[in-house]
Amino acid sequence: MPRRRTALQLVEPDVELFLESPANRLAWSLGLGAFGLAWSITTVAAYLPPMLGTFTDSSTLVGLVLAAEGVFAFFVPLLVGPMSDATVLPLGRRRPFMLLALGPMAVSLSLVAFVHSFIGIALALFAFFFAYYIYEPPYRGLYPDLLPDTYFGRAQGIQHLFRGAALGGALVGGGFLLDVWEPFPFLLAAGITLLFCGAVVLLVREPPVGPPQYQRLRTFLAAPLRVVARERNVRYFLVANTAWEATFAGMRTFVVLYILKGLGQPLYVSSTVLAVVAAGYVVAAALATRFGDHWGLGNVILGASVVYALGLLGAGLATTWHWWFYGVIFPVAMAGGTVMTLAWALLFKVSPSTDRGTVTGLATTTKGIGLIIGPLAAGAAIDIMSPYLESTRGYAAVWPVMAIPVLAAIPFVIRLTEAETRLTGRGRRPAA
Repeated sequence: MPRRRTALQLVEPDVELFLESPANRLAWSLGLGAFGLAWSITTVAAYLPPMLGTFTDSSTLVGLVLAAEGVFAFFVPLLVGPMSDATVLPLGRRRPFMLLALGPMAVSLSLVAFVHSFIGIALALFAFFFAYYIYEPPYRGLYPDLLPDTYFGRAQGIQHLFRGAALGGALVGGGFLLDVWEPFPFLLAAGITLLFCGAVVLLVREPPVGPPQYQRLRTFLAAPLRVVARERNVRYFLVANTAWEATFAGMRTFVVLYILKGLGQPLYVSSTVLAVVAAGYVVAAALATRFGDHWGLGNVILGASVVYALGLLGAGLATTWHWWFYGVIFPVAMAGGTVMTLAWALLFKVSPSTDRGTVTGLATTTKGIGLIIGPLAAGAAIDIMSPYLESTRGYAAVWPVMAIPVLAAIPFVIRLTEAETRLTGRGRRPAA
């Protein structure tokens, strides 16, 4: 009678094969950049509003400063994305821009911790945003550059595992560190960003792409317009991604203030809630690609969007804190994490195999639009509804307002799902 193998013995060969695959090793190396970026931007979004709140009582003004990220996310990628398509240096096309951004990101994050005025914090924050969006579009462009089509979903799952871990670490750890010493979370974020984002530049190698093709500045600026005019699927994604990013930006800006001021809970409750959100995000990143491989990326995003929107609508009904909210928060966080995990994989699947830097720059630009709309809409909703939602000081208005973009994106997800089905049947998406 053959000896039965344990579950661990059954898994071990698959794990070894997974780690030995060059594509998987590359995906894990690329994921380090997501960890650094997510840690830094989460620290800024979660713990800068309370610092700014010591200088002003206006939620709209706080939202306006945080929404400035969207201005940088809108304009910088439109230039950096096409430029990275045309750049040919010994370091590669994408990595020179990433290397250029490392120092300014770390320095500006450190400065945020030691500036003691509203204007000073805002200026240091703007410098960070500028450097951040020099790094992100080329970093995103490395994924379709270096990985085969069959790994897009899996690589995004790995990336979002890193992002979820960073989200949890920054939110939970930052809350405790903030109590010890106010600069701690920002100094830690600066170090982590420099270490992990720099590791991608060191570990990843870009293949040679041929002789340089020098283009005029107006050609760079026109490249995004050409792609938008030519690619219908890209247009659908840009609209949907704008909606998702607006929701995410609005929530992350005011979630801590909602728990502290709206529900009157201590800081440890907000840290615990954010830990549950991060856990749901990580679980979604681990499982979403499996579901996407089975049912299709678009179909899974569609189902998760419905759960996501209903959960946000329901959150607006809460006026007092109850411990059982954790059980509701987790599946809603999973649904939101599923949408964010599979979104870029769906873009890579339905977009052309050329102009990848431009496409990723455009997608990052829609993040900028969402970052402008989301915090401003959420902050304005709080100020407008505060006389009517006295039990939460207006903060409960954030959740139904943030559900609207998720619902609005559903028709575009349906179109992208149809495009994915057609392209999957034909094979690889052709170059334009």
